Amino acid sequence: MVARSEFGDETTEWRWWMTAMLAVILLLHAVGVNAAPDTPERIAWRKTPIAVELAVGVERLVHFPGAVKVGVPPQLQGALRVQSIDGTLYLLASQPFAATRVIVRGMDNGQIYLLDLSAVADGGGSSPIEIYLPDEVRANGSEPTAASGPPQYGYVTLTRFAAQQMYAPARLLQELPGVVRVPVKREPVALVRGDAVEAVPLVSWRAGDLYLTAAKLTNKTERPQTLDPRTLRGRWLTAAFQHNRLHEAGSEADRTVVYLISDRPFAASLR
Repeated sequence: MVARSEFGDETTEWRWWMTAMLAVILLLHAVGVNAAPDTPERIAWRKTPIAVELAVGVERLVHFPGAVKVGVPPQLQGALRVQSIDGTLYLLASQPFAATRVIVRGMDNGQIYLLDLSAVADGGGSSPIEIYLPDEVRANGSEPTAASGPPQYGYVTLTRFAAQQMYAPARLLQELPGVVRVPVKREPVALVRGDAVEAVPLVSWRAGDLYLTAAKLTNKTERPQTLDPRTLRGRWLTAAFQHNRLHEAGSEADRTVVYLISDRPFAASLR
């Protein structure tokens, strides 16, 4: 899926883009991007193992829909303390360890969950994780309709919102109720396979159970590059390029923006 803007020739368009980007950067510094550290990260169980990274010496909570029991592999004995109380796992790593598959079983309904647990000495996650069973899997990019709660948006609406935030003049910017900014590190990441294109996350939002991230892509070579979603690393529900072709490095059209939608924060989806 490729979104093409209608701003005229590429030179004019990219000059406007640079101006818009400056406004976004100033806005980032003005309002900040800190989120409450104890806000749970909600993840839908869709039969895909859920990666949970721990920080050594920091207890992390994982909530489930009901009471669960967990089987700890022998190789984690002595490296990981696990307590299960009323549907919540209390995980505490005493030393680093590589990703290890752990099976969690619901005691009421027999539901099986798979966690890929790992622990690192520096970094790691600390915010609680809430795992839930979706009423239905999204189809056509839409959310199940709820009688109450925050509004739910489809993929197309969210992508349009992100493109507007990145390209439209400030006076035309509009907010979407329930869509809030979340932290993202603005430093190069290995998003595109190969060494030709550099990727830097710019801004990220949360909309209900979805995460929306705009990342800048820049051609580092002297040859034009054609972008293809299949070359992107990570687990994404959708990926839309503002332009799917980058001119040679140093030209006014050597960069673009990709809009990524996922069911986990950007850093977790990139792994």
